[in-house]
Amino acid sequence: MGLSTEDLLAELERALGTRSIRRGTDIPQRHWADVSGLPPVCPVAVVLPRTVEEVSTVMATCHRHRHPVVVQGGMTGAAGGAHPREGEIALSLERLSGIEEIDVHSATMTVLAGTPLSAIQKAAAEAGFSCGIDLGARDSATVGGIVSTNAGGNQVVRYGMARRNILGLEVVLADGMRVSGLNKMLKNNAGYDWTQLFIGSEGTLGVVTRVVLALQPPLQSVRSALLAVDGTNAALSVLRLARQMLPAGLLVFELMWREYYELAVSIEGVMPPLPVGHDGYILVEVPGSADGGHAIETWLARALEEGHICDAVIAKSLAERESFWALRESAYKFGSVIAPPINFDISFPPDRMADAIERLRAEIPPLGSDIVWGVFGHLADGNVHVMVMTPRKAEVKEAVDDTVYGITAALGGSISAEHGIGRVKRAQLPLSRSAPELALMERLKTCLDPHGLLNPGRVMDPAVR
Repeated sequence: MGLSTEDLLAELERALGTRSIRRGTDIPQRHWADVSGLPPVCPVAVVLPRTVEEVSTVMATCHRHRHPVVVQGGMTGAAGGAHPREGEIALSLERLSGIEEIDVHSATMTVLAGTPLSAIQKAAAEAGFSCGIDLGARDSATVGGIVSTNAGGNQVVRYGMARRNILGLEVVLADGMRVSGLNKMLKNNAGYDWTQLFIGSEGTLGVVTRVVLALQPPLQSVRSALLAVDGTNAALSVLRLARQMLPAGLLVFELMWREYYELAVSIEGVMPPLPVGHDGYILVEVPGSADGGHAIETWLARALEEGHICDAVIAKSLAERESFWALRESAYKFGSVIAPPINFDISFPPDRMADAIERLRAEIPPLGSDIVWGVFGHLADGNVHVMVMTPRKAEVKEAVDDTVYGITAALGGSISAEHGIGRVKRAQLPLSRSAPELALMERLKTCLDPHGLLNPGRVMDPAVR
C-alpha cells in the first residue's frame, strides 16, 4: 500500500469531487451485496464516476497505490462477481449511463456501460430496431455487466449470447489506460480482436466503459405456444423439427421439466394451460414471416402426428401469452414461498441432456425428504437452471453442490452457462477448464493486471506480483 486508505480516498475526492465518493453510513446497502447470497459486506468506499476520464483516473490512482477495486453495475449477478470483499473500493458505473448514438446505416447503438438493458430496448424500438439481448433482470441489469458476464437470456436461440451482439468496446485497464475500439463494421480483421478478451471476463481484465451493440430488425408479430412432451429427447426432436420447418426460425424455446411446472402452477395458483402429468412443458415463441404468415400450426401438427408432442395450446391473446410467461418466470417467487434456493446455472451437450435430467432426478431427492427442487432452461442452447430448496440450505449446500457439479463434470457440461464464475464457483472452475486453459487465463490476468487489483478473487486469483 503506497498510501493509507484515508489518503487515497482524499486524493480521489480531490480528483472527482466529494459528491462522487461515498463512505461509511453514506454507502447505500445496494452496494453491499449482489444476488449471489453471499453475506453483505460494506466496501471501504463507493466511487461514482460520471465520465470515462474519471474511471481512468480512479483506476490509475488505485493502481499506483495498489488498492483493490470491485466493479459494480446493476448488482444482478448471481456468482458474486460484484459482491465486495473486506477492504475493497467499489467502482460503481451507475452514473456512467446513456445512449450516445444510434446509427441507422450500420444498425448499431453506442452506449455507456451503466445503461440499463430496458433503456436500450426502448431506444432501439423507438428507432425502428430491436435489441437481441433480453434478460429477466432487464430493468436493473446494465450493459457493462451483461458484456462482462457474456450474458445469455431468453432469445439466445435466435440472436446468440451477448458476444454475438457486440461489435465494439471501450475499456479502462487496471493501470488506468483507456483502450477504445468502438467498431461498427461487421468485417474488421485488422490484427487481434482484443475486445473478445473482455467479453465474459467478469471485470478481471479491465473495466468496460462503452459498448457498440448490433441492432436487429423489429419483429412484426410473434406467436406463443405451450407444448407438453413426454421426455427430454422428445423435446429435442421438437426443436430439430422446428429448425427444419419454421422459415423465420424460433425466438424462444424454453423447457420446464415436470417438477418445475408443478411448482409453478401451485405457486401461481392458476388453472394450468396444459394439465400436469407430462414430463416437460415447452414455451415457444415464433416470429411471423415477411408476408405476415405463420408456420406454427403446420409445425405443431407435424410434431403431434409424429408423436413428439402430446398436447399443445397456442396463445390467442396477450393475456394468454403472459400466463405462459408467468409460469416460466415463477422461479423469482420460489425463494419467498418455499425456501431460499441453491441455484445452478449449468449446461450440457444436447445429446447428454436427457441423461443429465435423469441423473439429477435420481441423485437430488435422496439428499433429504424436505428438499423441493425443479429444473428449467433454454433447451435450444443446452442451458439449464436447477433450483434446490430446503430449510436446511446451509447444512446440505455442500452435498447439493457436489451432486450437481459432479453430474455436470461427468457428462462434459459447463458449471456456468451464462452467469459467470465470480467468487461463488471459483473452486469448481477446474471441472470445466483444463490445466492448460487455466494457465492461459492466468497469463492473461497477470499480463493485464499484474498486481491483481481488479475484481481480485473472482474467476481466478493468480499469485500477486
